[in-house]
Amino acid sequence: MSEAGRWWESLPHDYYRLTEATEIDLEHRLKVRGSAGLDRLLRTGLGTLVSAAMVPGLARSAGVAQQREALRWYQPYADRDDRDAIFARPSAPVTIEETPAGRFDWRPSGIPMRHLAFDSPFQTLNPALQASYAQSGRNRRARALHLHHPDGPRKTLIWLHGYTLDSYRINGTAFALPWLWRKGYDILMVTLPFHGARSERWHPFSGYGYFAGGMAHANEAMLQAIHDIRIFIDHLLASGVPSVGVSGLSLGGYLSALLASVDPRLAFAIPNSPLVVPIDMALQWQPIGPILRFLDRRHGFGIGEMRHGMALHSPLSWQPLIDRERLLIIGGAGDRFTSPSLVNLLHRHWRGSQLHWFPGNHVLHLQQGIYLRLMKRFMDRATAV
Repeated sequence: MSEAGRWWESLPHDYYRLTEATEIDLEHRLKVRGSAGLDRLLRTGLGTLVSAAMVPGLARSAGVAQQREALRWYQPYADRDDRDAIFARPSAPVTIEETPAGRFDWRPSGIPMRHLAFDSPFQTLNPALQASYAQSGRNRRARALHLHHPDGPRKTLIWLHGYTLDSYRINGTAFALPWLWRKGYDILMVTLPFHGARSERWHPFSGYGYFAGGMAHANEAMLQAIHDIRIFIDHLLASGVPSVGVSGLSLGGYLSALLASVDPRLAFAIPNSPLVVPIDMALQWQPIGPILRFLDRRHGFGIGEMRHGMALHSPLSWQPLIDRERLLIIGGAGDRFTSPSLVNLLHRHWRGSQLHWFPGNHVLHLQQGIYLRLMKRFMDRATAV
């Protein structure tokens, strides 16, 4: 294992109960407390969706035993420092197709846009899951929306959305991506596995397939996300893009942080409210937290074992491959989806990284203009020739 250490063993069993204050809590006490209360309500709704996806596979003792055994298969990969074995690259070039934006697509005024897509050659790390994972045929088509400049490739920000929140329109508007385009950046908005057009038509909500196959299946979805994003990076750099960086919210923030530990070609990484430790985050939520604690009590399927089984794709398991001054973490002081205690784990692991708190929650980003301008300056410095 790398110098990151076996964090899943050293992290206290009840770390998810920890509440950490931020340096802006006193200055913005009402905003932080009010937004935190709102987040607790909202996360129960999202926790219910995640539970709906996972519970059918955990309803019987046989199902629990099967999922537990499947998750154990991944533990040896977390125990050794072998990124190439986990985050495998395609063995042959991948052809990416470009199509113009459609009539009903989100189209900010004056910004040229096109869709990029390819048939993902991803193969599951665990061969035993390949057949079941491949049953989601629509997920095999990787997709992204490209906001580009007509005079040629520019420095590019890859934007990764949060769980269930895949709308190009919502992400573009909420995070001022057209503004960044007007400041000189191309933007590539990637659709993550099992979201949007990559979800099956029968799925009850976008992102359902990410967790519907259980924790081992979710491991593979994380690995496919990194696999497919790197193919997009290959395409951008081959087309003459001078530099590529990544940012994203929540699940997208988690993958942004992970990508910084997988691909040294990144100019910067700016995870926004990243998950960091999915199991501990889920333990804070209703109703999924009580379900996980029940598995521990009833079946001995413990928190440490779950952490270990999913640690191979945690940013805490790896040292970043880009310089620490190119790492900026953004977190909400009132965030109770990904609480400050979890965000601080990543900041402490990324010694030398920059951390910015805003006085809002996971959804309501108060004083967002401050961190957007900070992002812009940070990206400019990181991509300066």
